Amino acid sequence: MGSITRSFANNIGSSGILTASAVTNATVEDVTSFDNASAGTLILLSTQTASNSASISFTSGLDSTYDAYEFKFINIQARTDGEDFRFNGSTDNGSNYNVTKTSTFFQAYHDEGDGFAGLEYSPSKDLAQSTAFQALFTGQGSGADEAGAGSLTLFNPSSTTYVKHFISNNNSYDASNISINQIPAGYFNTTSAINAIQFKMSSGNFDGIIKMYGVKKS
Repeated sequence: MGSITRSFANNIGSSGILTASAVTNATVEDVTSFDNASAGTLILLSTQTASNSASISFTSGLDSTYDAYEFKFINIQARTDGEDFRFNGSTDNGSNYNVTKTSTFFQAYHDEGDGFAGLEYSPSKDLAQSTAFQALFTGQGSGADEAGAGSLTLFNPSSTTYVKHFISNNNSYDASNISINQIPAGYFNTTSAINAIQFKMSSGNFDGIIKMYGVKKS
């Protein structure tokens, strides 16, 4: 028996199942997920990078495989100072991003000079039965050290019975040198499946990374 075969055999238990020590980063290459991942585990489905891009769209992967999908925003930076990072959904595979939605928008902020801080509801950023893009974080700075990060969770987008709820939590470097935490939430008021999502700035292009995960079912 060769040394490689012997080493492999030593990692098989009496029931014929590989032991935990047999599965490591060195022994398994290019694995994105295992079928026995526990409920609630985030399964990476797609990564897109914006480089002076007008928008990023996810037009595949949003289906009934998962009950919830989570998007992670990494170093989202506006190319035009003071713009808002926004999103919308589609029920026609990305031909149109105009789903009716109702939402709320809260924010907490604190400036670098410790001169002011606050917690407030922002009625100018919410939507009431609107097909417009929903703001996720606002007033983005365009400087080299100014960017935003956060997440968006979309629940049961493939349902044809219920509306589609979403909640987001983000922190950004406001163009006025403010740390600002913003929490928009709401629902797409449709019983049609949401099968595509698009992200863009209120005006101009942006840079950054957006990752889409599926939340493992129980």
